[in-house]
Amino acid sequence: MNVTQIHRVYFIGIGGIGMSALARYFAFIDKAVAGYDKTETPLTQELASSGMNIHYTDDIDTVPDEYKNDAAHTLVVYTPAVPASHSEYQYFLNNGFTIKKRSEVLGLITKDSFCLAVAGTHGKTTTSSILAHLLKETGVKMTVFLGGISEDFNSNFLLEGTDYSVVEADEFDRSFMQLTPNVACVTSMDADHLDIYGDAQELERTFVDFTKRLKPGGKLFVRNGLPLEGLTYGIEDDSDYCIRNIKIEHGTYIFDLETPDLKLERVEFNKPGRHNLLNGLVAFAMAMQAGSPPHRLAKALATFKGVQRRFSYKIKNDDFVFIDDYAHHPTEINAVFQAVAEMHPDKKVLAIFQPHLFSRTRDFADEFAKSLSQFQNILLLDIYPAREEPLEGITSEWLLEKVNSGNKKLILKEQILSEIKKQDPDVLLTMGAGDIGLEVEKIKKEMSYAG
Repeated sequence: MNVTQIHRVYFIGIGGIGMSALARYFAFIDKAVAGYDKTETPLTQELASSGMNIHYTDDIDTVPDEYKNDAAHTLVVYTPAVPASHSEYQYFLNNGFTIKKRSEVLGLITKDSFCLAVAGTHGKTTTSSILAHLLKETGVKMTVFLGGISEDFNSNFLLEGTDYSVVEADEFDRSFMQLTPNVACVTSMDADHLDIYGDAQELERTFVDFTKRLKPGGKLFVRNGLPLEGLTYGIEDDSDYCIRNIKIEHGTYIFDLETPDLKLERVEFNKPGRHNLLNGLVAFAMAMQAGSPPHRLAKALATFKGVQRRFSYKIKNDDFVFIDDYAHHPTEINAVFQAVAEMHPDKKVLAIFQPHLFSRTRDFADEFAKSLSQFQNILLLDIYPAREEPLEGITSEWLLEKVNSGNKKLILKEQILSEIKKQDPDVLLTMGAGDIGLEVEKIKKEMSYAG
């Protein structure tokens, strides 16, 4: 791919969080950008308002002429979530266009930079957002591609220089096998995406293969306990990078941070949950590899604001708290439960969960039931299909039967507000990776008014 020969870039699935970051990158370097997506969202509206030509019907006639008539100077980028039968995809495929997956383009953009890549089945977006924040605060000029909207940058993309890059190494569809990082971490290797991998062993093997893609002399950080060779990080254990003596003061973690060479005392971090402490720790360790001074990094940890939909406080009053989280896997739900229990003990919690994908619901039904059963009050929405067709017998009703909670109920999205008011919780929690995120502002508005 010769970027100088590309005049314009067309995205099939431009509204995806990773795709939109790439779209912003190409617009930033003065390429014309257009694209298709299935649904209009606040993110696609934002892209369109910045000058990108976006449409929402799969129809080659709606693609601007200058894109579909100039194969020599148009790059087409697609996401694996787009079906092969997609008519625009088929047109570009059959008419001599350069077509690349998002992951391939990301690999090409970052290969000549000092690349810091964050891998793992959970924690990628938060960890890479903390890492980008730490590097920015310590003056490192970089290009950043995130899988969520950083509250520090108010974007999923940042371009201040090209010597360094921060990327998420996504295991979905083996995308991370396109990257060649200088520094990488693996936060977790829980079974997921079994529709792609078949079984947990194959997923693990692919993570091992990813770690072999490090550039010569590269550094790998591994959460303590994972079956990989690398520098370890953990909490109150024998890790190379370790957090000790944790206290909570006014909703903030205060702790000591030990590296192989030094110890920093009374470091502060404001994102609830032990999983977030680990994310912050490995981001700190990776940032040190880019040459940032440890004491300045420790200061920067305290000012990290967060990522939209990652344990995001939407309302935080004395008598009512509303938290929104992207959790869509049992391990992530467990992490959210731990954080809520630690930060808001003895409160009446109502959790609303939208399962994501029929295959994931099927593959982890018992684990989902166990993690959801920790909440006394559960509202379940229908399964969000994303890229899938329904599977016979796999429904939210079927999942709810397995949940062992005192107060559980299946509801429609239209019933969310009335049900919240009826149950009158102290702490409200919305979880899921589907379109539940689009309900959050409605809930916030209504509950702020009700409060």
